[in-house]
Formats: sequence, structure tokens, C-alpha cells
Amino acid sequence: MILIFGGTTEGRISIQTLEEAGKPFYYSTKGDEQEVFLHNGIRLHGAMDAEQIVAFCHLQDIKLIVDAAHPFATQLHHTLEQVSSETRIPVIRFERIFPERDERHITWCRDYDDAMQRIEAAGVSTLLVLSGVQSIGKLKPLWQKQDGVCFRILDRDSSRRLAREQGFPSERLFYYRQGEDERILLQQLRPEAILTKESGMSGGFSEKVEAARQMGVRVFALCRPDTSSNFIYVNGEHGLRRIIEKLLPDFFPLHSGLTTGTCATAAAVAATWRLFNSNTEKRPEEFPVVLPNGETIYVPVEPQENTPRPILQDNGESYCGISATVVKDAGDDPDITNGMKIRAHVAVPLRIMDALQKNRPQGNVLPKGASRKEYHDIIIRGGEGIGTVTLPGLGLEPGAPAINSTPCEMIKQNVRLCLERLHMAEPPLPLVVTISIPGGEEIARRTFNPRLGIEGGISIIGTSGIVKPFSSEAFIHSIRKSMEVAKATKSPRIVITSGAKSERYIKALYPDLPPQAFVHYGNFIGETLKIADEEEVTCVSLGVMIGKAVKLAEGNLDTHSKKVTMNKTFIQNIARQAGCRSETLAAIGQMTLARELWDIIPEESLNKFGKILVAHCHRHCAPLLPNGELTVLLITENGEIYL
Repeated sequence: MILIFGGTTEGRISIQTLEEAGKPFYYSTKGDEQEVFLHNGIRLHGAMDAEQIVAFCHLQDIKLIVDAAHPFATQLHHTLEQVSSETRIPVIRFERIFPERDERHITWCRDYDDAMQRIEAAGVSTLLVLSGVQSIGKLKPLWQKQDGVCFRILDRDSSRRLAREQGFPSERLFYYRQGEDERILLQQLRPEAILTKESGMSGGFSEKVEAARQMGVRVFALCRPDTSSNFIYVNGEHGLRRIIEKLLPDFFPLHSGLTTGTCATAAAVAATWRLFNSNTEKRPEEFPVVLPNGETIYVPVEPQENTPRPILQDNGESYCGISATVVKDAGDDPDITNGMKIRAHVAVPLRIMDALQKNRPQGNVLPKGASRKEYHDIIIRGGEGIGTVTLPGLGLEPGAPAINSTPCEMIKQNVRLCLERLHMAEPPLPLVVTISIPGGEEIARRTFNPRLGIEGGISIIGTSGIVKPFSSEAFIHSIRKSMEVAKATKSPRIVITSGAKSERYIKALYPDLPPQAFVHYGNFIGETLKIADEEEVTCVSLGVMIGKAVKLAEGNLDTHSKKVTMNKTFIQNIARQAGCRSETLAAIGQMTLARELWDIIPEESLNKFGKILVAHCHRHCAPLLPNGELTVLLITENGEIYL
């Protein structure tokens, strides 16, 4: 059994992650004002001290604790550290994602006393405090002396009661409203400064700071307190799930895996670390990788060579490089590349390495004033086992290695971060990162890559960095659990989509639906609709993007690429019905990916083409939901929706 301490956005994410397992868990909050939906979870209310938590853990056989509380809930963090020490129960600290500290525009304060001293020393007479109702008592010496201090608090009875108990004047209270532009209250009050907490991305810290900067308002910020070094840290849903899978292997029916792009990134980071780390410290067994959603996970890297080797590149310049290898772990997804070695070789010109070792400026560094994020002299190349693009339509130029933009940017971003950790503010450039997969050419012959015009190896195309398990039986079981949760919310409509991208677009169409009302079908559209019918769901919206839509329209209810490919003749027939001319039909016959249709179909025919495609999809899907209303939504690459 797992016990979560929440009350935050991270608490909600923890719930959603654990609900995927279909097993019971506990969710504890100090108060009862956070609205969350629990299907398998059991809600607990009220503060507990260490003794009470220990007793509860023994009684309920708790094997793992998740600390998803606010970063400033210091008492709870200390209590859970004590509990873990006494019980030997591991604690996962679900930390927030924090932006890099801006020392130039923000005055950072160690604690409330330090903040009051700095604010008074700066001569600030009008201050808006955005650090929560608990700050009222801690800042009492300040607001009792200065009547220009106002607080914004949550619009709820408990917050008003706490403010009243501290004797704070009600006329100087303002209330937070979900989604409100931070500039509105600043424009109303025109304070000289704001005081806020380092509350991370989910706490709206960046939005508050940016609004203040736009208004010319000074920013004071309370540094987040340290938490225990004995906790296991994650800062996102994927990391949380992977740690739970590691500590409690039987909790989830299926284990998640890593995309090839994540493996390549981890290998590139490890090679960069070894190439530029002159210390004799032991190399870590795992290396951090920042995923596209901003969270960090840790990836095991194989033992590697210790000494950089000189090599000669095509342009005649000598390079010094080193390699690192990650063994692909696809989890329980039947991925053909599972267990393969993903290798990254990172190289730098030998003249630059010599200069670095002699502690001299190397002459080819980041230009003065240039941003690391704007400078792109990290070159990604494809080596052994990486396919080469030969046809247009894949979003890559013919002749380029088959590595999509998302994994390329992951590699570049994470290599830069590694250089920062090595205190190389001006990274040596150019860096050449060559990705290779021994045996990739042979494996690629068993995929659809040759049909897509990718020759000589596999492609690296991941977008999330994480592989969600797609083993049929267990994945369909997880769909059923998700459908049960969605139905239990009593949502007027359940939306089924292939994944996070299509869900994000459709949420804009149904902004009032609860998060649990969105269910991912992966490729199992038919099975998901059958489950909806069995659960007596009366209103379903099916979101589908063009790649799956052209397969579904022909009656393929499982759209996995291993089972079915798009039928260009069928698509040409639909285009013909939409009034497209022969040149358009010919272009369809030459396309590589279905998403090219958005550029191939003339604008005047797109609406009719979309409606015909949707009608075909509806004809095949509606019989699976005989007692319900089905709406099919065709989603374009930029989020437009055809009904």
C-alpha cells in the first residue's frame, strides 16, 4: 500500500499516476478543501504527527510514502524524514520544477526575517504579499508598522479565518481566482514591490515575476527550504511511476520504458561528463535526462572507456572523443529495439581540448553576450544502425539521419546542462555527437522504415521520452480502469484520444470536463469503445489525428503500425469524392506519412475531405457504442478540429 501526502498540484498528479494501477492507495491532506477525485484511492483528512503516521503505516502495511506536499511545508517534510528513519519506509519527494534563479531581477531572501529586513532596508512602503495566508503571522512585525502591506490569499473560509485570527485588516485582503492574469491586481494596487515564494512552475512563480517585471514592480522572493537528502527525488509523473515500479514492482500491471531518444540522450550526457570531467571522482551509474515536459529522470549507463581517443573527421581536423552506451529498456512494451545498445560518441576539436587542459581560453567558445539556448553549434550525426532519410514528408531533409527534432533538442539541451554542471559556462564548440545502434540496420528490415524511405537503420522519433506499455491484455485492462474512473466522476461526456498531444488539443474544446474524463486508447480504438459500451457510457467523443484516422476510416479498429499501414488507394478515393484533381491524387500516391495530407489537399477541399473521413470513421465506430452518442473529432497537426 502507498500513502501520499498531497494538497497540491503534485498531489493531483500523484493520484492520476497511481490510479493507472487500479489498486488502492491512501491520499492524505491536512484540510478537506482540495477537490480531488479518487476511484481506487482512499481519502484521509487531518494533520498527523510522526507517532500517528508510524502507527498508521504499521496498521495499513504501508510500503512506500510519497511526499507531494508544498515545498514550504517544512514541518511535514521533517516529520516524514523521522517516520522514514523509524520505519525504514522509503519516501519519494515529488518536488516541483523550479526555474533557474534570477539573481539580477529578484532579491532572494533566506527566510521571513531576512525578507522583512531587506524590504525595510529598501524603503518599500507599499507591498503586495503573494506568499499565502500562513505568511500573515510570520510577517506581523512588518504589516503592523506599515499600513501599505496587502495580502492576496485563497478565496476560502479557512484562509479568511486564519487572517482574522492574526488580526489582519480585512480591507487589505485580496483573493486569488483561478486563471486570473497576475497583472490585474498589480494594476489595481500599484505596489512598489511584491513578496512571493519560490513555489516553482506549478505554483505560478514565473507568471508572478514576469507580471511584476512588466509593471516595473520590484520582486522579493523567499528561497525554498531544503528537504531531506534521504528522500528519493522526482519532479514529474514519469519519474514517479518509474521509481514506484522499481521499489514496488508488482504495483503497476505493466512497467514503463524509455524511448530510444532518451537512451541516446543519457549516453550523450555520460560521454560529455567523462570527456570534460578532469576530476578523478567515480563516474555515476545513472545520469540525469530532462524530458520534453521539463521533468528529470535518471537513466543507467553502461561502464565505459576512461580515456578520450583522438579521431580524424572528414574535414581534416583532429577531434578528441569518447563514447558511452545505454541498453534500451522498453519496459513491457513489445518494442523491437528493447535490449539493444544505444551508443553516443561525443567529440571536440583536439586543439580545443589541448587549450582546456592547459587552462587557456580555447578561442572557439560561446560568443560574448550569446545565450546558450540560442547557440546551436552542437552537431548531431547518425552513425552505425541509424537510418538515413531518402524521401520528403518526414519532417527531415533527405540525406539527414532519421533523428527527429524532439530527440535532437533533448540531446542538445541535456549536453548543455551537463556542461553547466561541470562549471563550463562557455561550452567548447563545436561539439559533435554521433548516435549509433549496433545491429540497427538488421532490425530496421523488420520495421516499416523501408516503406517510409528510411534506409540503412532505425529511426529515433520519440516525443515524450517515455514508452507507455502497449502489451495488449494489460494495456486494455488499464483502459478499462481509466474508463471506470472517468465514469465515476459523473462527467457528462468521456473523451477518448490516442495520447497526450491529441488530448491537449481537445481539452480546449471541452474546458469544463474533469481531467479523469479523458481516456487514452493508444491504438485500441475498438476495444476502448467496447469498454465504454460495457460501462454504459452514454456520450463519447473520439479524438483522432490523421495518421490513425485514415486507418480507422477503412475499418481498422486497432491502428498499430505493426498491424496495418495506410492505404493510399483508399485515401485517393476519399480525396476524389472531396473534389480533388488528378495532381492531388498523384501527390497522395507519392506521400510517405499521412500528415502530409494537410499540405497536399487543396485548402478549398480540406473541409469536405475531413467530413468524409470523419463519416467513414463514425460508420465503423458507432456500432460499438449502440446505446450511446458518439462524436468523432479529426485533429490537425496544429490543433484544428474537424467534426
